[in-house]
Amino acid sequence: MPEFNSLIQRLKRLEAEQFEPLAIDIFKCQYQYNDIYHNWCTSLGKTPETVSRLGDIPFLPISFFKSQVIRTGSWKEQLVFESSGTTGMETSKHYVADEQLYLENCVRAFEKQYGALDNYIILALLPSYLERGNSGLISMVNHFIGLTNSNESGFYLNNLEELFQKLNALKKGEKKVILWGVTFALLDFAESFSVDFPELIVMETGGMKGRREEMLRTEVHASLMKAFGVQHIHSEYGMTELFSQAYSMGEGLFKPSATMRVMGRDINDPLSYPSNKRTVALNVIDLANIYTCSFIETKDLGTVYEEGSFEVRGRMDNSDLRGCNLLVV
Repeated sequence: MPEFNSLIQRLKRLEAEQFEPLAIDIFKCQYQYNDIYHNWCTSLGKTPETVSRLGDIPFLPISFFKSQVIRTGSWKEQLVFESSGTTGMETSKHYVADEQLYLENCVRAFEKQYGALDNYIILALLPSYLERGNSGLISMVNHFIGLTNSNESGFYLNNLEELFQKLNALKKGEKKVILWGVTFALLDFAESFSVDFPELIVMETGGMKGRREEMLRTEVHASLMKAFGVQHIHSEYGMTELFSQAYSMGEGLFKPSATMRVMGRDINDPLSYPSNKRTVALNVIDLANIYTCSFIETKDLGTVYEEGSFEVRGRMDNSDLRGCNLLVV
């Protein structure tokens, strides 16, 4: 479809003031070429003729990624990202038309907040994702590791002693170090080891994945700060259904990337948005989901602030345990 080429070029050059016009045009494209989203919109009485601003756009329930193939246009997937979960849990699947587009967007999002990846060494402690093997997070972090251009970067599964030794060795180095980990694995490490590494960036992705009881974010971060000797715990917010990320440099306050915007909806009325209440359910606009659906109604609860940052406060009743990043506030 010729529309895709134009929309993708606009996506790559996106400036803040261009977000809403691009979102409206992507909505029109997805309404026309995505049958599932088209049917959802028409069931709500929404058409391109009735959508002229962000607040008019319908959001597709995230559960559709479990039961349907979400695809805009006709294309053959390069691969399929699948969510992690406990045994027997129905997982979400995100069909990927262009992995390189996804990875380029991930790099832009990270480097906008943290600077060039070749300034870093990345150590990745992501056992549940590695074990599954078809994770968008693994694809992203593996790409990041390559861009660090460092032989010191790499993945760790259950070899925590080796990770401990590596962290101690890197304390004296000149490059900045990121330890990127799923929450339960970081806590496992913190229970057995202690590293006084104040310059370390600990990037937790959330999620206990059925390995541990859910904990308050403040409790998790306090344990990790003590174990690693750091003043703040950084966090990444993303999920299988999203191709964009948000990052927190501490205290659980997330700043979304340029291609992502979070809006609040009323907890009891999903069609009442945007909502400015203190606690809302989160709707996410992810323009990088150009080949699937850019307008996602999540099951996350949080607070959205006027300048665009947001906090995640938990999950709606009976929703799945999810990451990344969901720690209860």
